[in-house]
Amino acid sequence: MKMTLNQYPALSKGIVWGAVENCFSLDYEVDEASISNISIIPMVGDQYVIMKIDNGKWELIGGTLEPDEFYMDALVREVKEEIGAELVNYKPFGCFKCQSSASEPYRPHIPHPHFVRLVGYGEVHIVGAPLNPPDGEQVIAVEVVAIEEAIRRFEEIDRHDIAELYRMAHELREDIR
Repeated sequence: MKMTLNQYPALSKGIVWGAVENCFSLDYEVDEASISNISIIPMVGDQYVIMKIDNGKWELIGGTLEPDEFYMDALVREVKEEIGAELVNYKPFGCFKCQSSASEPYRPHIPHPHFVRLVGYGEVHIVGAPLNPPDGEQVIAVEVVAIEEAIRRFEEIDRHDIAELYRMAHELREDIR
């Protein structure tokens, strides 16, 4: 099946996060130097991992690269910190191409004003509790649920963009089985 963004209304239009405007693209072949963030739709078997942070909302798993950190190393770190898991594998399927109107980057070491948030899916093995480092999001719940439940949780907090990323990951995974 050839995937198009028309199937995903929240992702097919631009999204604004504060000073950052971005658009989702199925083209994830990008210059590695432009990657500032990496995200994953994590799976355990046929189920999906979701996390809730201390503001009471479900959130996308992943985060910002540290200085001189390779994006896959950042993903391994983020998965351990946020959901207490080890990364088994990862398959990128898209990215948010971002442009910031802020005068300075979010962190001094990340690209500015143009940068990329890489998105993919992959298997994880949960081995413990989230590490919750003091400089990161504080995770209060990690659950492994069916795809329908993951989508429902994101839709009920009006995060249709994340719900569509989970749906897209599920559909891509089903296509290769």
